Amino acid sequence: MSLRVSFKVAIPARYASTRLPGKPLRLLGGCPMIEHVYRRAIESGAEEVVIATDDQNVRIAAEGFGAQVCMTSVEHLSGTDRLAEVAQIRQWSSDTLVVNLQGDEPLMDPQLIRAVAEDLAAHEDAQLATLCTPIRSSNELFDPNVVKVISDARGYALYFSRAPIPWDRSAFGDGNVRLPDDSEHFRHIGLYAYRVGFLRRYVQMGPCYLEHAEALEQLRALWNGARIRVGCTQHPPGHGVDTEQDLMRVEKLLSRTS
Repeated sequence: MSLRVSFKVAIPARYASTRLPGKPLRLLGGCPMIEHVYRRAIESGAEEVVIATDDQNVRIAAEGFGAQVCMTSVEHLSGTDRLAEVAQIRQWSSDTLVVNLQGDEPLMDPQLIRAVAEDLAAHEDAQLATLCTPIRSSNELFDPNVVKVISDARGYALYFSRAPIPWDRSAFGDGNVRLPDDSEHFRHIGLYAYRVGFLRRYVQMGPCYLEHAEALEQLRALWNGARIRVGCTQHPPGHGVDTEQDLMRVEKLLSRTS
């Protein structure tokens, strides 16, 4: 039986996306993408769902479908920075649990949103929690756009990388890229739950070399000694949206389920 916890969801929604301008307001099934994401958050059972944006067009659209909106700075370099400002504006307490749900994940399973919050609540020595799923193919393992994670025996992150980790010397030697039959390789799912007290400290930490080298923000937390709980799911979320091709793919998937 799962642990029932109270948590909030913040959805960073930046309008000026480089690869897909106006991304939060692009239509999927006749509705703005951000509305689909908001509905998934509501379905998770969160006690509060807030859309965090720096754009008035997003604010107007979100308020139009009944969402709470928090206007944030245009200077933020990451969704985590935007999330921290929301926590400050909303005056959330240090022990509040908040899930960072990216505004380009219209197919996110609401159960995963709740699961990551529950996992953090169940592990008091963790400052944040995230998810992973087994890697099923060598193409996925060797794709630098797929982030990999390795964890310790208790399910806490040891490292995140775009490289194939762990490196199976016997399976990958001599240029072989075959995925071993007994593979324990995992893909990271970019869904996070934070304790607000840690979130406030995190945004004060300076970026570290590992974060720059891998272009992975979560390595800043590991570098500074934070414990990241990594839950595992056999049912990863649907495709996120970064490009026009992604948008068309998600449109087709939504049409099949509507």
